[in-house]
Amino acid sequence: MHSMIDLFGFSIPSYGLLIVLGVLCANLAAVPLVRRAGLNRYDLIILEGYGFLCAFLGAKLLFLAVSAGKIEWAGLTEAAYAQALWKGGFVFYGGLIGGVAGVFLAGRIHGIDAGAYLRETVFLIPLAHAFGRIGCFLAGCCYGAVYEGPCAVRFPVGGLAPSSVTLFPVQLLEALLLAFLSMAGLFLQHIRGMRHPVRVYAASYEEVHVGDAA
Repeated sequence: MHSMIDLFGFSIPSYGLLIVLGVLCANLAAVPLVRRAGLNRYDLIILEGYGFLCAFLGAKLLFLAVSAGKIEWAGLTEAAYAQALWKGGFVFYGGLIGGVAGVFLAGRIHGIDAGAYLRETVFLIPLAHAFGRIGCFLAGCCYGAVYEGPCAVRFPVGGLAPSSVTLFPVQLLEALLLAFLSMAGLFLQHIRGMRHPVRVYAASYEEVHVGDAA
């Protein structure tokens, strides 16, 4: 709905802003969790640094792979086209795989038990992801199917989503489900002592994603 947000005199992409807010909220929750588990918050920062870098690369590489037939490869010699391609287009699964790989790579390089940190904080991933899905809604990307029932939305002209029809706000639905998944996971893991949190998250997210009509 609003791909750009004016903040303190600056025009900021809403999707990027929501991603930053999601990461910030996830970190605010992660610090007390790792402290309670007797883990080092500075090691968490190291793991995150590698994880974010590899998540970005993984999300971009998978996007390029699945969109290879639609990309004008000859246009990469043009600065404007190459810049637009670099800024937009990411696939969550590529980011998840790349991010997890980056975390374990950091653990291997720096001698950190990456698995212990992942087990304590895995359910903060859908929390950050929920903010990203709200950003998708604001940007008009990953839109849902044509729909004329309750809560139908019409995106403005000139955006990524078609403006000629009303659509189901699937981005907001998935954001709500992801937030529920995060809160439920944190409750079950840290209050009820649930085992195998990483496996439960992976299976639960797949169920949430199946409902995505985008």
